[in-house]
Amino acid sequence: MKTALACLLAATVALSGCAALNSVSSDVSSFGEWPADRKAGSYAFERLPSQQANAGTTEALEAAAAGALKKAGFTVVASGQQPDVLVQVGARVGRADQQPWADPIWWRGGFGYYRHGPWGGPRWGMGLHFDAARYEREVAVLIRDRASGKPLFEARASNEGNSSTAGSATLAAMFEAALMDFPRLGMNPRRVVVQLPS
Repeated sequence: MKTALACLLAATVALSGCAALNSVSSDVSSFGEWPADRKAGSYAFERLPSQQANAGTTEALEAAAAGALKKAGFTVVASGQQPDVLVQVGARVGRADQQPWADPIWWRGGFGYYRHGPWGGPRWGMGLHFDAARYEREVAVLIRDRASGKPLFEARASNEGNSSTAGSATLAAMFEAALMDFPRLGMNPRRVVVQLPS
């Protein structure tokens, strides 16, 4: 009986995981005053001092954002030329360990005291549950006019789930979601789904 239950739970997790592997859903917010008649133009990445100190990580982050910038109409500045805009990118992944059954109102979870059956009296029992952590991911893009330094467009994309995955494909999809509507602004926040390459 226990083996059958374990197999059923494993199959359920696997099937739900397969559905989630095909796309990345993010909550996107965007802000800015991009001029209506301005083209996307050329860009160069601008790094904060902390990003310069972690060049390898920053390069991977910029590589994840490059595809989204290209889809939005931007091109990498030619060698020896000045870019039209400067782009800053950032990302973070956080973990939250609080479980719903840690709340005293969630009285059926864990080890507790409850009534069992229509005739049985109060019993102590063990409940089956999984202590899965929640992971929160967010990426951010800031586009500034190079000549004036004025911020023209800012976008953020965030999502959460049980997986700690924040690899290049996930980050690239989140950057794509953040720049999906560029240069238009939409309702904040809005749900954007990006299909992963097959």
